[in-house]
Amino acid sequence: MKLKNKVLVYNFLAFAVLFVLFRFILYFALAINSLYLSAIAAVSASVLAPKFAVAKIEGLDKIVMKWIFIKGFKIL
Repeated sequence: MKLKNKVLVYNFLAFAVLFVLFRFILYFALAINSLYLSAIAAVSASVLAPKFAVAKIEGLDKIVMKWIFIKGFKIL
């Protein structure tokens, strides 16, 4: 599998896991319309999910991760 495909899968999985988690938490915490719950969960997940990308480091393609909870990039 190409690195770009892996990065796409990692980005999707990070977003999807956080979206489902936030959706269930908000469902039990708030009593509002389902559409609003999904919108709030989607925005929250997109802000808090780690972002993965392919970067050329020392001539090699590597997967790097940027997250708001860590400083700088983490090479995977």
